[in-house]
Amino acid sequence: MTTRGPGHCRPSNGHEYYHAVPQSPLAPNPVALSESLTESLVLDPENEEEVVEETALAIEVTPATRWVYFVFGCAVLLPWNAMITATPYFLAQLEGSSLQRVFPSYMSLIFTATNFGFLAHATATTKQASPSRRVFLGAATLAVTAFLLTVSTFTHPPAALFFIFVQVIGIVSSGAGSYYQTAVFAVASLFGAPAMQAVVSGQAAIGVAVSAIQLLSALASVNTAAAPAVMMEERAAEARSAFVFFALSTLFYIFSAGAYVWLMRTPAYVEMMDGRRSRRISLSMSQSSTADDEGAGLVSGRSRDTPSSPVARMISMIKTNLPFNFAVAWVFVVTLSVFPPITVSVLPMDPTTSRLIFGSIHFLVYNVGDFSGRLICSWPPLVIWSGRRLVILSLLRTLFIPAFLLCNVQSPLSPDVHQPVFSSDWVFMLILLAFGWSNGYVSTLGMIASASLEHNPRLKGRREDVDLAATVASFCLVGGLTVGSLISFAVSGVLCQCNPFS
Repeated sequence: MTTRGPGHCRPSNGHEYYHAVPQSPLAPNPVALSESLTESLVLDPENEEEVVEETALAIEVTPATRWVYFVFGCAVLLPWNAMITATPYFLAQLEGSSLQRVFPSYMSLIFTATNFGFLAHATATTKQASPSRRVFLGAATLAVTAFLLTVSTFTHPPAALFFIFVQVIGIVSSGAGSYYQTAVFAVASLFGAPAMQAVVSGQAAIGVAVSAIQLLSALASVNTAAAPAVMMEERAAEARSAFVFFALSTLFYIFSAGAYVWLMRTPAYVEMMDGRRSRRISLSMSQSSTADDEGAGLVSGRSRDTPSSPVARMISMIKTNLPFNFAVAWVFVVTLSVFPPITVSVLPMDPTTSRLIFGSIHFLVYNVGDFSGRLICSWPPLVIWSGRRLVILSLLRTLFIPAFLLCNVQSPLSPDVHQPVFSSDWVFMLILLAFGWSNGYVSTLGMIASASLEHNPRLKGRREDVDLAATVASFCLVGGLTVGSLISFAVSGVLCQCNPFS
């Protein structure tokens, strides 16, 4: 089985690993929302410890609603995870072609870069868009792409044609997933922490599930003989496995659309959307009134502070929530810079240990850490609201880079053997666990705080900015993923002393 993820380095045994990249944002607003709001504002953004005090009628999030948002969380990350999980099948289809070796690199780069571009537009147009339309169109498009991949398991096109086909599918999936993602976060941010915690759980759960599948596949391949007939059977098994996975993905996207139909019929959703529409109408009337006043020479202070165009509002929100947005972005710049180009190059100290199994375990350890880091944010004593503190925690994660370099990092093409400072596999796994835990913990806190009316004075109590703050933070997250993914190629090239693009 030949696999790898964005920013890879080839292990010396010829195997290449793949991984599930944490690609999506988390729980924005922990404040229950309603139509009536009484608030006393603390507007100084420098005073991070002050809060916006408010009283609101709580919107009930039932267990059934939580499960719906859990499904949404899984669906948000499924497009990327589907591509990653099917990497062995894609590589088998490219067997004997020069495109096989560079395929994972280009798939990762194209998917991440297009995701960033589409998400920029989706975020900028959040205020004008219909969440339900984006969810349904996104789910339908993703279902079609998954169905086409399902059909592809019965075909054997030329390598070049198949290469182009998969990249086009990746671009379409990335675009549809971007609009689906922003719609989910915009709606969930209005429901508050319970709904968003369910989204977080779904995101993390799908990552752990993919890692577990990856490990089981590695165990099966290690226990299989390498005879030609058996290898042919392995390729057939990969196609069958891909068929099942893509078929289930198709059904899951359809199910997620059905779940949204159910959600739209709940009283809480109707109340929330009515309130959202009322605020948009009120804001529009206010802006029209302000424009009339300006024509008479009366310039309103609020009109000067409120950008009119979608892009201007997006840029304004990036600046307004800069500490939170930077903290979230830097988390993933660091993560994608070293995971996996450095971490996958850490070899087991015992030479008899299977490197394929060791690499698969290391992906599972990371995702379990990320999962636990996200879940622990539901415990109030461990929640941090200060933007400055989150920036510090995010920057401190940079120390993981030299920590990994002190482990048994070995370049397959270097004649020199690196002498590790940490000569224990357990130490490496503990560092990796902390690395994953901090990724989930800090990124979740940044997302929660960025869209919290109660704890983020930078929003100045503007309820209409909650969904925009959440989607802008998710955009910054993907921006961090993109930058980190690009840096990972440079790291991969340094470690393997090769051109990672060819």
